[in-house]
Amino acid sequence: MIAIYARVSTEEQLKGFSIAGQIEDCKEIANTDEWSAYIDEGYTGEILNRPALTRMLNDVDAGLITKVICYDPDRLSRKLLNQLLITEKLEQNQVHLAFVKSNYQNDAEGQLYFQVRGAFSEFDKAKIKHNTMTGRYRKAKSGLVVKNSGLYGYDYSKAENMYQINKQEAAVVQMIFNYFTSPDSNFKGVNGIARHLTELGVPTKRGASVWHRQVVRQILLNEAYTGTYYQNKHDTEGDYVRKQAGEPYQTGRLRPREEWVETNIPRIIEPKQFKIAQALLKNARRRHAGYNRHPYLLSGLVRCGRCGETMNGRRTKSHGKDYFVYVCKKNYAGAKSKGCGRMMSESKLNHQVWTTIESKIASSPQLKSLIYTPNKVQSQAEIDHLQTKIHHVRLAQKRIIQLIGIGDEIDLQEIKYQLKQLQDEEKSMLHKWQVLMNKINKQDTKPRISNWREVVKRTLSQEERRLTITEKQTIIRMLIQEVEVIHADMIRITTF
Repeated sequence: MIAIYARVSTEEQLKGFSIAGQIEDCKEIANTDEWSAYIDEGYTGEILNRPALTRMLNDVDAGLITKVICYDPDRLSRKLLNQLLITEKLEQNQVHLAFVKSNYQNDAEGQLYFQVRGAFSEFDKAKIKHNTMTGRYRKAKSGLVVKNSGLYGYDYSKAENMYQINKQEAAVVQMIFNYFTSPDSNFKGVNGIARHLTELGVPTKRGASVWHRQVVRQILLNEAYTGTYYQNKHDTEGDYVRKQAGEPYQTGRLRPREEWVETNIPRIIEPKQFKIAQALLKNARRRHAGYNRHPYLLSGLVRCGRCGETMNGRRTKSHGKDYFVYVCKKNYAGAKSKGCGRMMSESKLNHQVWTTIESKIASSPQLKSLIYTPNKVQSQAEIDHLQTKIHHVRLAQKRIIQLIGIGDEIDLQEIKYQLKQLQDEEKSMLHKWQVLMNKINKQDTKPRISNWREVVKRTLSQEERRLTITEKQTIIRMLIQEVEVIHADMIRITTF
């Protein structure tokens, strides 16, 4: 049997290096109808571990093949060593090798030509790779985006080599950041946001209906949304070849910081809000670890200035009464450090921190810039999304109803089934829309703690009722990133 071997890599496919064209030319050399094609589509010529090539060599060992025809030596491989290994296998089994674009002879002169040709092919591949990488780097340095990485919130323009804002997706990105950074958000952490987006029916970049917490987390971590997009950041050299060869490789390797190329793209999130999100992500586990029966005002924010470990709230007994403290001590199994044992009175630390907060509010009106009041905006973005979905569902219902009048061949039972599903979907969307409308109406009539004037008025005025601990916690989390206990009478407060 005659075997025809053809191969194209992904890059060669884009350039129009046709599999069909290779086979057609090889068929002319075969000059018979008794042939079988072995095709590796989308595989690099730098590796031997290719499905069709492996299968062909196994058939050679089994004595099923008498001749192999290939369009060009670099279709067999672009590495000289691999070419020699393949030809040696064919020679051991007395299989004749022929090329369309090369007159291969199994003698000293022919082998020399074949080896020189292979060396040039390997050099050519390395040169193409170098030129491609150099060209991309120069484009990036000139301020262009050279590769579409599927960044959520943007569409990629090949004509302009630049990201353009996708309004619907950008609104979702803003919702995610607002949900996460807003002190009075209804959603606890990344997982709560992911569940909410899934319930709303917001599609992901790939069109999936389910949002995973890691996807939301990656969006919150991505500095590109502030308009600063880094290219040449990850070292992926050799990953593609190792992956196709079935060899282990490590993803996410970063190049040295000085090799990154900073590119400006349209901004979706303000840098200040992004900075707050990073600080909250860093302490997310501490902030949302759980709820104690006794509400510690500074839960998740206190750190020991002596050993650097976190300090947790704990109840002790003194003269038969409950006494609450923050203590640097870990009793749970698996703790990396047991802590140094430092203890601080909860009431004393609370007083020191809250006094500082009152002073800052009174003396620094500019702190207003740190407060985000996005809830009404968030709800409106959700309503816009739901209204769009309701509109599309109603259009789909109209199209199905129009089909009924086409003819008797229409399956009415199937039509009724599809119509019922669309009606149920519309009913669900309308219910969610009504819930959000009620939420907005309540926000219009109920004073919100994140309103700056409300905060200042109720914090400083002696005539107003005292703030609840929940309201105090809301204010503290607007302004404070961490409280470090240096000693009993000295603390260091890190603000956003």
